[in-house]
Amino acid sequence: MESFEIKETPSQRRRRRIKKACINLAFAAMAYGLLVLAARLLHRRVLYQPPGDEPAKAPEGATLLTLQAADGVPVHALELAAPKATRTVVHFHGNAEIADDNMTLARELVRRGFDVVLVEYRGYGRSRGVSPTEEGVYLDAAAVLDALGARGVGADRIVLWGQSLGSGVATEMAHRGRGARLVLVAPFTSTVDLAARVVPFFPASWVMVDRFDSIAKAPAIVAPAFVVHGDIDDVIPFEQGERLSKAFPHGTFLKVTEGRHDNLYKQTSVLVALATHAGS
Repeated sequence: MESFEIKETPSQRRRRRIKKACINLAFAAMAYGLLVLAARLLHRRVLYQPPGDEPAKAPEGATLLTLQAADGVPVHALELAAPKATRTVVHFHGNAEIADDNMTLARELVRRGFDVVLVEYRGYGRSRGVSPTEEGVYLDAAAVLDALGARGVGADRIVLWGQSLGSGVATEMAHRGRGARLVLVAPFTSTVDLAARVVPFFPASWVMVDRFDSIAKAPAIVAPAFVVHGDIDDVIPFEQGERLSKAFPHGTFLKVTEGRHDNLYKQTSVLVALATHAGS
C-alpha cells in the first residue's frame, strides 16, 4: 500500500508558529505576574531586616522605656538625659539595626546638651513578636511622642531625627506636626523610587505596599529640615537625598564628600552641623 505525506502549507506553518509564540508569551506573562506578586508579598522582608540582637537590659547611661502603641503592641525606647537640656532628639534608626546600635551617637548628642530618645520599632530588638509595617512603626513612633508629651515635652522641644529607613518615619511625624526640627541622614524620596531603581522592570508602585512617601509629604512640612547625604552612598542614591531636601519649604542640604551610607557620623564637621541645626 502506497503511503503519502501531508505537507503543511506556508499559511499553516505560519499559523502554527504564531500559536506557539502566543503560548510561550502567555507562559512568560504568567511567570512575570507570579514574580511581581511574590515581590509584593515579600517586599517587607527586604524592607525590614531586624538583626538577631535582643538586649536584656538598657545600655549604661540609658533608661529603658516600655510603652504601648494604639493597637496594643508593646513599644520600647532608650532615653538619655542631659543636664539643662532644652531640646529632645527623638531618633528613628535604619532598617538593619536596633536602637542600641545608636548609643554612640546618643551619648555625643547628650554631651552637646540634648536629651535623646532612641525609638525601637515593632519586630526589632526588645520589641519583637509583631512584624513591622509602615503603619505599625508610625504607631510606635506616635506612642513615644505621646508619652513625651504627657511629661510636658511638647512638639516645640522635639527634634525628629531619622536615618535611612528612619527618615521615612521622622518625615511622617513631622508631617503630623510632632516636632520643631527635622533631621534626615541618608534619606530616600520613597521606597517606590528605591525599588524602581533596583528592579526597574517591576511595577514598583504596585509592589511596594509600605511606601514611606517622604517626597510627597515634604511640601506640607513647615518645620526646618536639614538633610545630610554622602556622595558615594551605595545603598540610597545621593540624588534622592538632594532631591528630597529641595522639596521642603525650609530645607537645607549638606553634601558629605566621600560619605558612605554608614560613616557619616565619623566626621566631626558633620556632627557639628547636625547638632547646630537640631539646636537652632
